[in-house]
Amino acid sequence: MAWIKYLLYFITGGIITTAIVALEESGMPLLSRLAALFPVFTWISYLFIGQFGSAQQVANHARFVLIGTIVSWTPYMISIIYFAPKIGVYKSIAVSILIFVIAALIFSYAYFKF
Repeated sequence: MAWIKYLLYFITGGIITTAIVALEESGMPLLSRLAALFPVFTWISYLFIGQFGSAQQVANHARFVLIGTIVSWTPYMISIIYFAPKIGVYKSIAVSILIFVIAALIFSYAYFKF
């Protein structure tokens, strides 16, 4: 029965992602962008983590995500902004995800090492 809860997590994330894209495509970019800014995935994740874990686990996770966001998300977004007009959307996303993954791996290694 554990698969049911993972299916619920998957469906919840999919619904939110679909809503963000649908708002953008419907000519409501402000709502789409505000929705994308909202910490939906961490909010939902923390609700689910809190169900089986402790408040301390949620706090530890949030600390990691906060620092990791600064270290990996910032270079990712800057590279999207820089590369999208120069090399196109798909290539800029690929390059930016590579930058994100490298930064996230370095951060994760340093975080758990020290």
